[in-house]
Amino acid sequence: MKKVLVARGIFPEVVEALSQRFDVEHNADDRPWPVEELREHVAGVHGLMTTVMDKVDASVIGAGRELQVIANIAVGYNNVDVAAATKRGIRVTNTPGVLDDTTADLTWALLMAAARRIAEGDAYVRAGDWKVAFSMQAFLGADVHHATLGIIGMGRIGQAIARRAFGFDMTVLYNNRSRLSESEEKRCNATLVDRDELLARSDFVVVMAPYSPATHHLIGAAEIAKMKPTAILVNSARGGVVDDAALVEALKARRIAGAALDVFEDEPRLHPGYLALPNVVLTPHIASGSRATRMKMCETAIANLTAVLEGRTPPNLVNKELA
Repeated sequence: MKKVLVARGIFPEVVEALSQRFDVEHNADDRPWPVEELREHVAGVHGLMTTVMDKVDASVIGAGRELQVIANIAVGYNNVDVAAATKRGIRVTNTPGVLDDTTADLTWALLMAAARRIAEGDAYVRAGDWKVAFSMQAFLGADVHHATLGIIGMGRIGQAIARRAFGFDMTVLYNNRSRLSESEEKRCNATLVDRDELLARSDFVVVMAPYSPATHHLIGAAEIAKMKPTAILVNSARGGVVDDAALVEALKARRIAGAALDVFEDEPRLHPGYLALPNVVLTPHIASGSRATRMKMCETAIANLTAVLEGRTPPNLVNKELA
């Protein structure tokens, strides 16, 4: 029986389903293993299931002498050295599609929370500071309706975010590596512009670009300086796409009005400056975090892993040269 290593805690029923086909080792306590420890556990393993926080570098891949597949339970796969895996003939897979709408929903929740200062208001009420039932100038936020939404990265999730703007009668701008088809633009009611124009015109800037060396600090001090002082930045894509230090300084100086973040550069550690800022909403990487969606992600990863271990081409192959 082939051996499968599940590097992070997942649903018991998913482990049970895997166990019916494979010899499964499961990191049930959900403590992320450092690279050194992951190297030890991967020895003798045929299939590896990981999350985006599990670093599968060339040394881990080298230690997995029997390894045939790395099934990442995520859309992104920047945590895996795909080139090293490909060189060894190891298939790398991901879970696209199943989390698009859930991630778009959370992105909108972040946007709305920052625009209407929901976290600030909640903390104010819980602290017992609410003494006057209605105050004309208290917690004034930004209108979302009729505003301009700029989306950097217009893949499936970016398009799902854009479609949700219809109900708010927003102007939608987007910047992407390639232009959408005419029908896609029409469906999203979105206009392609260059990044500088998007930053200058948008009331809300949503970052939805995948992380790679090319997108590291895609939004830094220079980009933030081009935004409106009333603008709000939202990142639910990947940490590292936004320069946390630059954003903290901009928020401190009120160079922009606010931010809402689900991802950070050195998760779960935060830039300490964020914690003292009232004009930023912080969530712990939960964009795909509904039970139904997380289950679908796990099931998709199982389908990918099982296909490879049974000698079939997986449905979501990243290194397509190994198809």
